[in-house]
Amino acid sequence: MSSELELRAASGFVEDALREEFPALRLSWITLEASRRASPRAVKQRLRSLSNRYRGGSVVAMRTQPIPHAYRSFFRHVGLDPDLARIPSEAAAVARLLQGGFRSEDLVSDALLIGIVETGVPVWAIDADKVHASGLGIRTTVPGDGFGTSGHPLPAGRLVVADAEHIHALLFGAVAPGHEVGPRTKRISVFAVGVEGVPEIHLEEALWICGETVMST
Repeated sequence: MSSELELRAASGFVEDALREEFPALRLSWITLEASRRASPRAVKQRLRSLSNRYRGGSVVAMRTQPIPHAYRSFFRHVGLDPDLARIPSEAAAVARLLQGGFRSEDLVSDALLIGIVETGVPVWAIDADKVHASGLGIRTTVPGDGFGTSGHPLPAGRLVVADAEHIHALLFGAVAPGHEVGPRTKRISVFAVGVEGVPEIHLEEALWICGETVMST
């Protein structure tokens, strides 16, 4: 990891009860100066090159590889069927097959996709100005928790990415409405979630790839 990004990387909190149940569950995150804009030619070319790695057989074989297997196992442990609710790396690979290639959306979205495809580690981005100074972490919802700017109520016991004041995303799920990287976003917080069987260096690499992609263009 470059020294600049390494200084910005932070380890998120994990609720005590969750840490007891899932000792290897963790969240790492960085904050970057970035905004939604069209990706430059080099990033689009990188997506085309990554598209060539995936064919039908390789996508099917993904689930036997160590990193995808680790996330599939975690999904099962928290009551998700990974054959229905696909882990992010498999979802990206299936989308590539259906679309005929990885499609460029914008620089931030493309950076996240490249990070997922290169490492198998899921990464998300949120508007950094929505994040409390205490930082991000993982907890379970309690009665009265709302989701997004509308405050849509969430059932108790959901796993979420949050800070001291707000819920920013469902764990391995949607970003809260109003917390996404939008047209007015100037800074982003990118977070990666690790589980048992995923070495910390893979989370660092995924964050570094995202940061490098956004900051080097």
